[in-house]
Amino acid sequence: MARAHKQGLSDAEAAADLTAAPEAIAAELPPALAAQTLGEYVRAWGSRIRSGDSGVLPVIVGLVVIALVFQAISPGHLYLSPGNLVNLFQQSAVFMVLAMAEGFALILGEIDLSVGYIGACGAAITVQLVQPVTTKWPWWAAIIAGLLFCAIFGTIQGTLITRLRLPSFIVTLAGFLIGNGLMLIILLLGPFSGFPSISGIDENQHVLYNLMWAAIDPTLSWIGAGVLVAAFGAWIWLSDSRRRRSGLVAPPPSLTLIKVGLIAVAALVVVAICNINRANLGTLEGVPWVIPIVLGVLGAWTILLTRTKYGRYVYAIGGNPEAARRAGINLGVIRTVAFALCSVTAGIGLLLYASYTGAMSSSVNGGSLVLYAVASAVIGGTSLFGGRGKPLHGVIGGLVIGAIYNGMYLQGLAVQYQFIVTGLVLIAAVTIDSLSRRGSLSGSVGRI
Repeated sequence: MARAHKQGLSDAEAAADLTAAPEAIAAELPPALAAQTLGEYVRAWGSRIRSGDSGVLPVIVGLVVIALVFQAISPGHLYLSPGNLVNLFQQSAVFMVLAMAEGFALILGEIDLSVGYIGACGAAITVQLVQPVTTKWPWWAAIIAGLLFCAIFGTIQGTLITRLRLPSFIVTLAGFLIGNGLMLIILLLGPFSGFPSISGIDENQHVLYNLMWAAIDPTLSWIGAGVLVAAFGAWIWLSDSRRRRSGLVAPPPSLTLIKVGLIAVAALVVVAICNINRANLGTLEGVPWVIPIVLGVLGAWTILLTRTKYGRYVYAIGGNPEAARRAGINLGVIRTVAFALCSVTAGIGLLLYASYTGAMSSSVNGGSLVLYAVASAVIGGTSLFGGRGKPLHGVIGGLVIGAIYNGMYLQGLAVQYQFIVTGLVLIAAVTIDSLSRRGSLSGSVGRI
């Protein structure tokens, strides 16, 4: 303070100068990170929304509005019935997984246009290998072979993009065309006239078919949900507690409990809905296997991107590639692995597609699938400008796309109206993303 007086500063000016004080850190730290109580966190969250960083809130609100509107206008008000809700999730599963795949490229500030047909090639390989009259591979080996093809193709694309510095748009557009041709070639192998099926009685075919259509026993569904909630809750609590003990930033304990409670409620609601008999004749109860499959992909990629060094590097490159390079990050390796993971995840998504349709055929529209993947990721909250996004955004966005598709199907509307509505929702999502970034930048300038 004495030095400030010598420089001719007033007491008020000296007190406001935080550059050499511990308070400088608090001044620059986002309020949500500095919050020590639930009340402080809620106020910081409100401030963040007012500044334009609304997170997934608009998507959740939009999803609720879509559900209420279609429930009101659907014939017999069937939209929110247990049977239709389960069917909605099954229809949305492919969009969700493909959106998580596209997220790897989008977070880097890139794009992958090939996911629809590269994933279809991997699924076609798997379906062909389990055919009992030809190769008759075990289902697990066939899945590995299909995903391995996707990984190799994605690695080649990533290498071309990073080593030769080719635009990802052009490279993956070429991959889109090559994948389409390869898929048609793969489908013609064997005596199936381009339509290998997995709806037969062979055990390996049956396993692939059941990925989408089989359900877990209702009692086991409850037990599994309880185990997952307990494991996830313990992981969150122990992780936050460890950060607090280490003196690192962590959310208030009350907020952690609320998160675990909301997850538990969501799990209870999902299992309760799925355990209602949804068959017109006979019995069809339990959680479909596709739900834990999608949750498994979501959990694996969330841990990878948010809890590992690789994930931190991905966000760093997406936010500022030059700064990441100067920090010593190997941009080529990180980007190449990201494109490989993108293709592998697409392979999982198209395998679910094959399970949903009961076969693979040339009718797979990889062009529409990649557009829906990008739309789902962006609608969910992943930024087209790189540096921001989570696998959860792909799941939520895929659910929005599926909700629109399902509601229009119940209304008997033609597919062209589905395209129009989806396009309008996508424009709204990109607009929100752009405006939120402007708000964040203007807020940052205002604080300087």
